[in-house]
Amino acid sequence: MKTSNNPQFNRYYELHCKHLRLKGLQPKTIEAYSRAIRRLGDFFNFHLDALEQEQLLDYFHALLERLSWSSVKLDLYGLKFFYVHVLNKPWTELKLIQPPKTKRIPDIVSIEEAHKLFMSTDRVSYRVFFFTLYSMGLRLGEGLRLEIGDIDAERGRVHIRNAKGNKVRFLLLQNLHIPHPCGKSPCATP
Repeated sequence: MKTSNNPQFNRYYELHCKHLRLKGLQPKTIEAYSRAIRRLGDFFNFHLDALEQEQLLDYFHALLERLSWSSVKLDLYGLKFFYVHVLNKPWTELKLIQPPKTKRIPDIVSIEEAHKLFMSTDRVSYRVFFFTLYSMGLRLGEGLRLEIGDIDAERGRVHIRNAKGNKVRFLLLQNLHIPHPCGKSPCATP
């Protein structure tokens, strides 16, 4: 992406970044929306304040040729944020971008497959980590942020902080059976 020599775009972009931070958005969302405005600016020669529907149709069509639907949607949401918060213009919903409707069923790992995954490493700490993610249904980021202080053994629950959408949730601790590190007999946990 080329850098802008357009002082108005630079001012808009700086304002956009400030609004993103002040709205309390997650860092990945801020990065995605900022990237969207830079990409749009590059495509439209850094003039974003009066785009027509046909121009946006061309842009998003070209974008879809090289990026995924999720990237296209992020650019659309970034542009919407830009129009509403930076340009203070009303946003009219663009009906031109509608990703195909897919119904995905999550892969379910059998107990045997899970056991193979746990045993695929020699490091006990990795096995415990994999087992914790699997048994509690945690996302990778949730598991990485988990701390000992988040486990409340007295009440039998685990405090998950900064889950998806910056939400907080509690999970119940249950009687879990962890495969023994050598693979022989399971070890019971309280």
